[in-house]
Amino acid sequence: MRELVEFLVRALVEHPDKVEVEEFEEDGDLVLEVTVAEDDLGRVIGRGGRIANAIRTVARAAGARDDRRVIVDILD
Repeated sequence: MRELVEFLVRALVEHPDKVEVEEFEEDGDLVLEVTVAEDDLGRVIGRGGRIANAIRTVARAAGARDDRRVIVDILD
C-alpha cells in the first residue's frame, strides 16, 4: 500500500526524491503519512483538496481488497 501512495505522489511533485511515506497501524487501521517538499505541498493537495481526496480514494479502494481501512495523512 505504501508503494502505491508513494508512486502516485512522486508522479505529481517536482522533487520526487523528497517524498517520504511512513506506514503504521493505529487502532486496526493502516495509516500512511505523506511528507513532501514545502513547495510541492500544493501540488499534492490540489485545488480544494481534490488531488488529496483522489489519492485517499485510490488508497481506500486498494485497502478494501484486504478488508482494511486506509487513512492517508498529508503532513505539512
